[in-house]
Amino acid sequence: MAQLTIRLPDEMDRALAAAAERLQRKRAEIVRSALSRFLELDTAGRPADRVRDLLGSVDSGVPDLAEDHRRYILESLRRGA
Repeated sequence: MAQLTIRLPDEMDRALAAAAERLQRKRAEIVRSALSRFLELDTAGRPADRVRDLLGSVDSGVPDLAEDHRRYILESLRRGA
């Protein structure tokens, strides 16, 4: 396992120490967990990137639905649909 040395602001170090004590876990374990979550989110990309291939794949039959969605929602509510 590789070793990494980091410098933390005093306030962050105190918060990390308090969390470690409260959770009864080692500080390194908490840092590894946080870094792992960060890397998972970073590699997942933005939400739009994850569904980009689906965009435009459904045809509602309404050409201006995105532009005039409020009108269509109100009409639907009036009809009771």
